[in-house]
Amino acid sequence: MQSAASKRANGSMVGSESGFSLIELLIVVAIILIIAAIAIPNMLKSKMSANQAAAVANVRTITTASVSYWVSYGNGYPPALSALGGLAPPTCNGAILIDEIISSPPYQKSGYTYNLTGDQGPVGNPPPGCAPGFIGYLVTATPINLGVTGNESFCSSEPGIIHYDTTGATAATAANCTALPTLQ
Repeated sequence: MQSAASKRANGSMVGSESGFSLIELLIVVAIILIIAAIAIPNMLKSKMSANQAAAVANVRTITTASVSYWVSYGNGYPPALSALGGLAPPTCNGAILIDEIISSPPYQKSGYTYNLTGDQGPVGNPPPGCAPGFIGYLVTATPINLGVTGNESFCSSEPGIIHYDTTGATAATAANCTALPTLQ
């Protein structure tokens, strides 16, 4: 049998059994904050790893697209990233070989900035209407915010081998790129 102090006639609870105490609520909030403090750094590290993996994939895509551009248009390697993007129909100045987000200013995707520069001089006789391509190229991917969006930068040049720099610095030339360690 219930006492009169603990239950009213309409069935609602009264007294100390009516809800949570302030101490109980503070303990629950503290537990949630501890779990968040453990989970958030791991989530940020996972996001950074995903950005780095996406950067490697995008450098590989740009490298493959550069070779396809050479074969398709006979204009050497592309003169700029914009020549690999574009809208239909494909041309030597807009080949539609890579994602439009990467081939348009500000050339950023997934926490990285991408760049493609010509190397070893321009092609001697570009096809009519085409911006002159290059004999070699250097593609780079640099973190937008070092330590936040990524820790490593990536690059590739004419042989198509992807290299990385653990300092996050952008390779200035193809020679600087090839001097860096390669991805396995």
